[in-house]
Amino acid sequence: MVSITLAVPAELKKEMDEYPEINWSAVAREAIKGKLVILRKFREFSRESELTEEDAIRLGKAVNRAAARHYRK
Repeated sequence: MVSITLAVPAELKKEMDEYPEINWSAVAREAIKGKLVILRKFREFSRESELTEEDAIRLGKAVNRAAARHYRK
């Protein structure tokens, strides 16, 4: 296994130190694995897509506006 160094804000480290029984390396490993699963699924999903990046941004903004209108009600 290789090692990496992870920088976290001092306040976050202070909170982490309140739970010395937690293996924070294992937590980070699992979070990284989870993110990689999502990225692989996204890559597979988008591989055959004909949407351009501009299309995706435009659609994302439209969804955000619709969601904001919905939750303002």
